[in-house]
Amino acid sequence: MPVGEFRNDQARDRFFTVYDDLVARLWPSASVDSDVVTSFGTTRVHRLGAGDETPFVLLPGSGGPSLMWHAYVGRLAASRPVIAIDLVGEPGPSVQTRAIDSGDEWSAWLDEVLTGLGVDRAHLVGTSYGGWIALRHALRSPDAVASLALLDPGGFGKVSRKFLIWIIACGLAGFAPRAIRHALARPLRNVALRDDDAMPLVKATFGFRRRHILPAPLTDDELGRITTPTLALVGGHSQLYDAREVTARISARMPHAVAEIIPEASHDLALWRPDELAARIVTFAAGSPARA
Repeated sequence: MPVGEFRNDQARDRFFTVYDDLVARLWPSASVDSDVVTSFGTTRVHRLGAGDETPFVLLPGSGGPSLMWHAYVGRLAASRPVIAIDLVGEPGPSVQTRAIDSGDEWSAWLDEVLTGLGVDRAHLVGTSYGGWIALRHALRSPDAVASLALLDPGGFGKVSRKFLIWIIACGLAGFAPRAIRHALARPLRNVALRDDDAMPLVKATFGFRRRHILPAPLTDDELGRITTPTLALVGGHSQLYDAREVTARISARMPHAVAEIIPEASHDLALWRPDELAARIVTFAAGSPARA
C-alpha cells in the first residue's frame, strides 16, 4: 500500500502557509516540538506542561494535524503534561515512509513514538480515527495505557455509506462562500463549517493523498479484553453510528467504561464546548487508579 503524501510541492507549500499562520495564532508558544523517527516515518510531537505525572497523549482524527486540539491543550496542560502527536500519513508535519496495514501496526507506531519520548504510560485522548488507534493500543499494550478518553471514536462498526457521503458533503460545503458555509453548518451538523480559522486549512488538506486503511471494527471479545478505564463520549447525531447502540455495547462489553451520549453533537463532537470536554477528561484521568 502506498504512503500518504502531498500531491506536489505546491500543495505542500499551500498547506504549510496556512498551517504555520494558524500555529502562530492558536497554538501555545510554550510548546516544545520535536520529531521522533519510527519505522513508519518521522513523527512530529508537541509537548506542553510540566511535572512528572502520567501525561495526556492526544491523537487527532483523520484529515488534519494535532492543531485541532488547540482549544484543549491549555486546560489539559494545567493538570499534567500533554503530548500532541501528528499522525503519519495525514496532512501535517509528520512524514510517512512505510504503510500501516493493521490496527496492531498503528499500535506499534504509537509505541515507537512514546518509547522515543521516554514515556512508558499515558492517558490517551483520541477522536474519530485517533480514538480507534487509542483503542487498538489499549488492546495490544494494556500496561502502557492509564486511561482512555474517546470522542466519537472509530472502531465500533463499519464505516458506512452515510458517513462517507457526510464527509464529501462537508468537504464541498467548505468551498462555499462564508455565509452559505455558515448556513450549511446546522443541516450538515458540522460546527467546523462555522470556524473561519480552520476552513482555509481544511481546504488545503485536499492537496494531500491520504491512504490509510479504514478502522476495522473491534469484536465483542476484543472490547471485553480492554480493561483500561475508559470515558467514551458519542455524539447523539453521530453520522458514524447509532449512538444508542454504540453506548449500550460499550457499557455491556467494556468492563471499566463509562459511555455517554452528548445529545446535541454529531461526529463533530470534539469541537463542541471544548472547555467542558477538557474538564471532563481531566477529571476522569484524575480518578483513574493511583498508579496512573
